[in-house]
Amino acid sequence: QVQLVQSGGGLVQAGGSLRLSCTAPRRTYLNLTMGWFRQAPGQERELVAAISWSGGPAYSADSVKGRVTLTRDHAKNTVFLQMNSLKSEDTAVYYCAAKRRGEKSYEWWGQGTQVTVSS
Repeated sequence: QVQLVQSGGGLVQAGGSLRLSCTAPRRTYLNLTMGWFRQAPGQERELVAAISWSGGPAYSADSVKGRVTLTRDHAKNTVFLQMNSLKSEDTAVYYCAAKRRGEKSYEWWGQGTQVTVSS
């Protein structure tokens, strides 16, 4: 069952930008961490970036560091993943997820959205 609603995927040329959004159906709370994962065909799922609702610095994987920005809109219960300078290797299905702070596993997940980067 989809617990988080995603939007913003699509087709973009290499070097372009996309902004993905992830909206919770109910109010979010400060003890949650929001993460973005991606999974390319035949590859394992990897964590791309994460941010806490309570603030503080965001995490980003080395593969996307400097090219992604995480932002939060508390009023809209939404977190955004801004991706710039996209590369073909960024092509994947992107999932947003949420977990309780201090927990290892993400408990709530979005439906996934396809990001395809072409040359």
